[in-house]
Amino acid sequence: MRHLALISALATLALARVLAAASAPVVDVGALAPLSEIRVTTAGSTVTIEWPVGASASTAIATFDLAPEHPLIASLATRARRDASPRLVGHDLEPTTTITVGQRDLARNGWMVFFDKVNTRPSQRFPVKRALTAATATSTTTRAQLTLTGVRAGAFSGQLVFTFYSGSAFFQAETVLHTAENSRALLYDTGLVSAPGQITRYTWVDPKTGALTHADLAPAPAPAPTPAPAGSASASATSLPTPLPVKHRVVIAETATGAIAAFPAPHRFLYPLDFADNFGFTWAGRDQLAPGDGFGVRQPPDGDKRFVPWVNAPPGTDQRLGVFYLVSDAAPAALAAVKRLTHDDHYVALPGYKTFTSHFHVEHTLTLLKAQAAADNTTEIPADLRTPGFVRALRGSGVDIVHLAEFHNGQTPKLAAAPRLAQLRTLHAECARLSDEDFLLLPGEEPNVHLGGHWISFFPRPVNWILHRGPNEPFEEKTPAGETIYRVGSPADILTLMERENGLMWTAHARIKSSIGFPDAYRHEPFFNSPHFLGAAWKAMPADYSRPTLGWRVLDLFDDMNNWGAPKQVLGEVDVFKIEPDYELYGAMNINYVKLDRLPRFTDGWQPVLDVLRRGDFFVTTGEILFTNFSVNGAGSALPAPRNPAATVRVRAQLDWTFPLAFAEIVAGDGVHIHRQRIDLSTTKSYGTQLLDETLPAKNWRWVRLEVWDIAANGAFTQPVHLN
Repeated sequence: MRHLALISALATLALARVLAAASAPVVDVGALAPLSEIRVTTAGSTVTIEWPVGASASTAIATFDLAPEHPLIASLATRARRDASPRLVGHDLEPTTTITVGQRDLARNGWMVFFDKVNTRPSQRFPVKRALTAATATSTTTRAQLTLTGVRAGAFSGQLVFTFYSGSAFFQAETVLHTAENSRALLYDTGLVSAPGQITRYTWVDPKTGALTHADLAPAPAPAPTPAPAGSASASATSLPTPLPVKHRVVIAETATGAIAAFPAPHRFLYPLDFADNFGFTWAGRDQLAPGDGFGVRQPPDGDKRFVPWVNAPPGTDQRLGVFYLVSDAAPAALAAVKRLTHDDHYVALPGYKTFTSHFHVEHTLTLLKAQAAADNTTEIPADLRTPGFVRALRGSGVDIVHLAEFHNGQTPKLAAAPRLAQLRTLHAECARLSDEDFLLLPGEEPNVHLGGHWISFFPRPVNWILHRGPNEPFEEKTPAGETIYRVGSPADILTLMERENGLMWTAHARIKSSIGFPDAYRHEPFFNSPHFLGAAWKAMPADYSRPTLGWRVLDLFDDMNNWGAPKQVLGEVDVFKIEPDYELYGAMNINYVKLDRLPRFTDGWQPVLDVLRRGDFFVTTGEILFTNFSVNGAGSALPAPRNPAATVRVRAQLDWTFPLAFAEIVAGDGVHIHRQRIDLSTTKSYGTQLLDETLPAKNWRWVRLEVWDIAANGAFTQPVHLN
């Protein structure tokens, strides 16, 4: 009887598998490229994708099982060469994605928002569930994509999209969700879960020590929790992934035969915050919503507990909630491959350029003055401030020049002359002390007085100025010691100061935060149209995962400003507060590559830095894409370009990148309209160089600039070249 019962059970199981396979969607393979470097095959309910992972003959293999109730990723494997047997890395892996949906406050600034606290209002957490209705496999020469339609999370629905890149050991997994509801902001956690016992340990880099760290899994799975009613809100800690602070935003799951690394897009994934602490952007452990051993990436709901805007999810948009998985034979090799994509979170040296970054509210000066006052007004530098954490962090990231934005508090504009000058003198002295032949720390402020909105000041040498001016006080005076002191009380005073000291100013976080409506509101003012008003600063804010680029807010303004008339530049800004070496700084940063052969000495002044910015002889990048030899009709960024009789422009730039590229865009203006020409770069692979050389009709064009974006929304853009 037992024998008959076993036969019956096996037959029932076999029938269930057959029925499950029969109910899987048929894969549409009609758009596969016949000469693709990526091989896509189907058999029953499975789809197998094999793609080259580097310059050698090695490949990676992913097999998907589309049958309901089966783990979606049947296996991940590597193959040393095409004629070798596959080496299984992992099997029966279920992608798990959970979204947290909150309410966006649109009353204040609409979708152009930072000053929101979505975390303080009710939200709901929904696991993404799949009931596949269609499957499509497509490919080009160097890329392949598997699109699975039929997933839902609350009022959101959409697809799972897996994209594979010839020459890369990673693939991209995206949950693409759409909603018709308005006023929604969201977060997501995503990763892979396997049955207990397959993953032997997790590996990551400790952000404080930089050491490779491991955690062996507990031998027994945790008991499954009681499921919550469908669609219910959950604030229980047991329903959330366990945060894991790591360096380089990567966590690796090791198996007996290989390793799988999970990591997000380095700059797109982190929604903007005032602080860049490492809040634990990865997770690992027992997953409570899909029980098993899991690992992946996560977004902290409470951020830095100041303004926590989450991510815009406007109605009618497709939010692409992504993660990358890298398949490798061993954890060290996987880690090295992920780190290489961001140059080890380092801004690489580029001959003829120096790296420049701006807008840091580290408040080192006020911290030092407070510490000295607490120590009976000593002038000694406390040990913990001799080499501050922000200096160590920025120097370690490959930054050559740092422009501060100190005294960012409401008291500074009201300070009397004596305390104001004491602060400035300390700031100047500390910048001089912390600068050397390899690192230049420069004073700067976000003074936010008289002009409207928020703005940044930058002088080519130490300048003493007071932010208010009484009716009987002079604009300029000399102290008995021979110092010049300025007092400003109007836009005209500020412009005169900038002219007198050959300084620069620009709009901070234009069109958002406290600069909503600026610089638009003062575009006709003399100070804005002077060569001492640089333009605006760029940062990836707000966040919206339906867009293929970052920082469109300022890029749109960039084009508007140059169509208004006077040439304007846009430089990258970071706009964060306290920084320590273990913070997640790279994900929040961008960098300016300024055309300088050598670093100025602090004691000689740094006029060359301001001159390069004013000329526009620099480009902005998140770090993964670099430009060299950019020109329009043979003229570089700092020069006006000649027009030619054919009314065309020739745009040339040497590109260098890490992630495969997505597209380039040539942007131009005629004083009224913006013209865009998108150039498809989807044939590129990881770690390439290419000469971009495009000739376009340019009737009535006044200026031209270039943007380039990759598959992770990392980007770079030039300053505009104006046509004679």
